[in-house]
Amino acid sequence: MSKFVIRGGRPVSGVHRAPGNKNAALPMLAACLLTDEPVTLSNLPPIADVRTMLELLSDLGADVAFDAASRTARIHARRVKSPRLSKALCGKVRSSILFAGPLLARCGEAKLYPPGGDVIGRRRLDTHLDGLRQLGASVRANGAYTFKAAKGLEAQRILLDEASVTATENLLMAAALARGTTTLYNTACEPHVQDLGRMLNAMGARITGLGTNRLTVEGVSALHGTEQRVGPDYIDAGSYLTAALVTGGELTVEDIEPADFEALEKPFRRFGVRWVLDPAARTVKVPARQRLKTAYDLGDAIPKIEDGPWPMFPSDLMSVLIVLASQTRGTTLFFEKMFESRMYFVDHLIGMGARIVQCDPHRIVVTGPAPLHGTPVASPDIRAGMALLVAALCAKGESVIHNAGSIDRGYEAVETELRRLGASIERVTD
Repeated sequence: MSKFVIRGGRPVSGVHRAPGNKNAALPMLAACLLTDEPVTLSNLPPIADVRTMLELLSDLGADVAFDAASRTARIHARRVKSPRLSKALCGKVRSSILFAGPLLARCGEAKLYPPGGDVIGRRRLDTHLDGLRQLGASVRANGAYTFKAAKGLEAQRILLDEASVTATENLLMAAALARGTTTLYNTACEPHVQDLGRMLNAMGARITGLGTNRLTVEGVSALHGTEQRVGPDYIDAGSYLTAALVTGGELTVEDIEPADFEALEKPFRRFGVRWVLDPAARTVKVPARQRLKTAYDLGDAIPKIEDGPWPMFPSDLMSVLIVLASQTRGTTLFFEKMFESRMYFVDHLIGMGARIVQCDPHRIVVTGPAPLHGTPVASPDIRAGMALLVAALCAKGESVIHNAGSIDRGYEAVETELRRLGASIERVTD
């Protein structure tokens, strides 16, 4: 176990380069199983979840070569020695469920164990299972998930019961090799889903409708290898921008996708944030020492920030935006609609001095600015852990964040990067 020790009050300033999108990299790695030809993925973030997915691929029989320095992996699943995943590895990462679609399409069967990942409330798999059943797979769930499609998969018209990102990705991968044309309704359309779709098309799939909630997949008999670059991580970019904002620093984030910031701009501007977006240079910059003030709704009504499926504000940035609100003059209601346990981390912020009222598991009211003070806390999940780290950067005194490994699952060498940007932070191993 390791922990971060942070001494707050130092501006986060300089230039940060957005890494590859974790949420795109994981399904793209699973998609490498859909072909017996080599696939090369570049701009892969060398984070814990990516390494676990690479272990799973190797355990299934793929030849895996990963160069962390160049952020490039070459995966050649010439054969799949077994369609059964390791129970221990499944328990380390939520994205292990993404192997169900590719293994069914490639081998006609799959056996997976309950996936791990963050505990932020119930994270149902029903949309995955129902969709794969409609494509012709039999599914048994009894301590493990066993899928069989001995006669192959058949195209269907499928209405997803929720716009689940990972279910959309699983069904896209399965449908790419199904017989006939599959139509998927109420699909997720996040940038990382689009990344996967573009990769599949580069492998020979026939997918239309990317970026919308209706996808059409014309099944093909085989897919071939490809070289693909993972798109930039706007969640990482938003997290580092917030660290600069609450510490009064000036930060430029490079290698961003400007279109991704359309969904982020309005909520950030609600708190008086000014940034300069340069589409040609693919950068976004926040000037130093911004005067943060909440913009109220018509009639001075308290504004509401709520998350939802893309292009609504992403749930993965709600935690750091709450920290930003705690340092902004004004009052804001936050409504977390996606996960029923994501808000529980605010107890730690309250212990640091934040003025927060938790109305229920989904809603909190934040009034700022509130001076924060350092205190020992524990990171409950990737995004809450990063939010607590951001809070510690602007707090007075020393903070200790236990369970640093949870943050490592989504952010690469975060203490090294923040130290380079001026923060006082070190990792201590217990």
